[in-house]
Amino acid sequence: MSDANKPEAATPDAQAMAAHWQKIAEQSQRLVQDFLERQAHAPNATLTPDPMGVARSFADLATEMAKAPEKLIEQQTRFMSSYVELWQATAQQMMGQSVAPVAQPASNDRRFKDAEWSENPFFDHIKQAYLLASNFVLESVRDADGLDAKTADKVDFYARQFVDAMAPTNFAVTNPTVVRETLASGGENLVRGLSNVLDDLERGKGKLRIKMTDSEQFELGVNVAATPGSVVFQNDLMQLLQFNPSTEQVYKRPLLIVPPWINKYYILDLREKNSFIKWAVDQGHTVFVVSWVNPDERLANKSFDDYMVEGLLAALDAIERATGESNVKAIGYCLGGTLLAATLAYMAKTGDQRIKAATFFTTMTDFTNPGELGVFVDEEQLQTLEAQMSEHGYMEGSSMAEAFNMLRANDLIWSFVVNNYLLGKEPFPFDLLYWNSDSTRMPGVMHSFYLRKMYQENKLAQPGGIDMLGEPVDLRDVRTPVYILSTKEDHIAPWRSTYAATQLYSGNTKFVLGASGHIAGVVNPPAANKYGYWTGADLPAEADDWLQGADYSEGSWWDDWRKWVNRYNGGKKVAARMPGDGELAVIEAAPGSYVRVRS
Repeated sequence: MSDANKPEAATPDAQAMAAHWQKIAEQSQRLVQDFLERQAHAPNATLTPDPMGVARSFADLATEMAKAPEKLIEQQTRFMSSYVELWQATAQQMMGQSVAPVAQPASNDRRFKDAEWSENPFFDHIKQAYLLASNFVLESVRDADGLDAKTADKVDFYARQFVDAMAPTNFAVTNPTVVRETLASGGENLVRGLSNVLDDLERGKGKLRIKMTDSEQFELGVNVAATPGSVVFQNDLMQLLQFNPSTEQVYKRPLLIVPPWINKYYILDLREKNSFIKWAVDQGHTVFVVSWVNPDERLANKSFDDYMVEGLLAALDAIERATGESNVKAIGYCLGGTLLAATLAYMAKTGDQRIKAATFFTTMTDFTNPGELGVFVDEEQLQTLEAQMSEHGYMEGSSMAEAFNMLRANDLIWSFVVNNYLLGKEPFPFDLLYWNSDSTRMPGVMHSFYLRKMYQENKLAQPGGIDMLGEPVDLRDVRTPVYILSTKEDHIAPWRSTYAATQLYSGNTKFVLGASGHIAGVVNPPAANKYGYWTGADLPAEADDWLQGADYSEGSWWDDWRKWVNRYNGGKKVAARMPGDGELAVIEAAPGSYVRVRS
């Protein structure tokens, strides 16, 4: 750090520091007391020392690497040669010479955006040494022969978790931004950061639950989930929301949206400017949305069948009572889309034709290649998870959130460690991260079925692979027109895996690939003009062949979907429908009470 850029060390505010330390002492005492009480009442069950099977996987890796020592020696030689080159480059740089970097971060790696990482020889050396070491670790893991595919994926995933955790950006003395802040504040940032750590431990009841956003800036029904509407039906598993029209006439066939029950529905209704629900209402659709319950132990035995019967099929019945229309267009998002696909197969088997067009947002039906989430699904981990769920009858929402966050650890874990704990700042108020932190529980019976039959055994993609209400179902029986929307950078439902559904359905199928990821690629309003999309008329067997022949368009896929769905709106428009106009009375105002239950 140059002398000109060095901030003068500040004298800390004694009163503020004293208040911070008093709070820290009180929180620490409470946390220790809570921990002791939990230990006193904890069941005397034997804990699994390695529930994820990580140690065994790395033991297998070590065994295979030992079989080919020459390969490891070659990798180590290259690494040491690069490290010597880096020392020479650093010496030249410290003498004022301009030197090309030996290692550079990826263009989308935001950890090293501070100018000091490039301009200061000390921090530049640390950065490049880390990049060389992390590349060596990952290369060594990925070049190992003899591992089965699942073990190879697991060691690769956890090796990346390790190198991400060890980044110099995550430590106070090796992060130039933190060093500057510490000098400028006289260390107050670190004291505030310690207080933030304790806050997160308290909120997580002894488990670190990192605060991602200023949740006090958001209120359901006010500045998120605020599209006007009403709850018109409810049962144990869901509330059905009907939204107020914004046009004098609406399309004849209502639109039913089935979100995943891993999260709350309002990802599609964050703010007016990026709400898919508000946009669909403005296009003239009578929009209904399933708002799933946040289940507790009373719903432990709810099954995948129950989610179809009390969720999707109950919604279809309720919509007919509310509007007089038996036929609808349906959208399923992620797990909600998987349920929609299974339900369509069941309806095809039973002759139910009420869904006239189906849209899938980032939905997997063929789990041959489930992506990185597959790392968490093997027999050992499933047995551990099922044992945990048996205690209360459900899976904690925070556990699922942690798994998703690990898929993008630098963005969703370590960036907040730096901001909240090292810089001592409060996170920025961000509606998407507020929603992301609003996790939901999963009934044990349903979740076990979903993980085993879909992720582990891939039964949904097989003819008669699963039964719905005792009926063996086959996705090839589905002749409903289908619009499949996937996203190119999706870490949860990889687009090449979601593309496999194009080879399953028997009806008119359209596949569209949006830019960005699982959320941003879906919540992409036309007004933002942020991400484009790809379309292609042909549906070859391989996803990459489809992409090679696809056409790219600027703008949002929402407009493309609007043109597609207009063919299935049911003819002439009808007078706008208000909640309560039909046979179903208004129960309460949207967003309803189910969505307000936090885990």
